[in-house]
Amino acid sequence: MVLTRDFKETVKERTARDPAFAKAMLDEAATAFLNGEPHIARLILRDLVNASVGFEALAAQTNRPSKSLHRMLSEKGNPSMDNLAAIFGAVRERLGVSIVAHAVELA
Repeated sequence: MVLTRDFKETVKERTARDPAFAKAMLDEAATAFLNGEPHIARLILRDLVNASVGFEALAAQTNRPSKSLHRMLSEKGNPSMDNLAAIFGAVRERLGVSIVAHAVELA
């Protein structure tokens, strides 16, 4: 008897039943990018794409090849800002959320 579950399946099921979880993942990916942790952001975004939009649908929506999108969102990926904007836009649209950045003043 298997006692563990595949992480991707767990994320996919949780995303499907809990929209707040999916939105939190998107927020976490955006925050990681803005905080200078692009490698973490790409991996979170990859898991979110797998769980929500799917790479084939993302490829159709962004007019980019699926294989290229997989590479962009890999640990060593290097997507351009245009590609990131397209990916975030497609996921944001799928989840029905907006992304708003807030500046924080340091004392």
